[in-house]
Amino acid sequence: MRILCAGEVMVEFASGGGAWQQAYGGDTYNTAIYMARAGMDVEYMTALGDDHFSAEILAALAREQVGSGLIPRLPGRQPGLYTIHNQPDGEREFRYWRGRSPARELFDEPVELVDVPDIFYFSGITLAVTRSGLDNLVQLIAGLRRRGCQIVFDPNYRPRLWSGVEEARSCYEAVLGHCDMVLPTLDDETQLWGIDSAEACRDFYRAQGVQELVIKVPGPACQVWMGDSSYFQPAEAVDAVDTTGAGDSFNAAYIASRASGESVATAVSRAQQLAAQVVMHRGAVLPR
Repeated sequence: MRILCAGEVMVEFASGGGAWQQAYGGDTYNTAIYMARAGMDVEYMTALGDDHFSAEILAALAREQVGSGLIPRLPGRQPGLYTIHNQPDGEREFRYWRGRSPARELFDEPVELVDVPDIFYFSGITLAVTRSGLDNLVQLIAGLRRRGCQIVFDPNYRPRLWSGVEEARSCYEAVLGHCDMVLPTLDDETQLWGIDSAEACRDFYRAQGVQELVIKVPGPACQVWMGDSSYFQPAEAVDAVDTTGAGDSFNAAYIASRASGESVATAVSRAQQLAAQVVMHRGAVLPR
């Protein structure tokens, strides 16, 4: 089972204990790392620069056994950077410097893949960062789907990445009809579409033709719909230190479990267990 993840990876600085901890992160990057650790054959698609941070990112991918053959390096460029400040309850505040991130140009030219992956995974952040190449992204996922690839999408709506909600909606509408599995967070759906319940979220994505819908709802809990069948499971409460990467790790465990033939119930349990581990650690990716 080969999984291709596309998006942006950035330099991460997380505050804690009076010092800054430097690492690398990005929603689809985090998910790619966790899927590889679950034993999946994973490749990452982004664009990097020719600086030492970019070289370290490639080295990190190699250590995690994530393929990097689809990552061009643009001369004179470097990846974006973000900082994380945490509140006492583990909720986080981000600051970004990503205006010239090479990943912005990932789909500026048409992408043709010789080898078709079994799963293509991307997110709303991928969509926002690369929206100058929206037509090429749509062409890519539509073509992959026709060739038997499952398209998996985390809407992960971040208002600050868009000029306004109408621009975001237009871009999301361009890709949703090509998606097989969607893993939204209800709070994001409320901001983007005005959806205020899991049932309304189900109706919205069912109209888009989505086959498997995995909703993270307040509680926290998870609500899954596959056709007319549904499954609900609350998550166990934990003392969160840093919620960065919680949804990314949840997605990774869920997708990896489903790709391995596990039931929805097993996939949700593994996803919630991994997310619980992640929020008790500072930064997006657990140390090995």
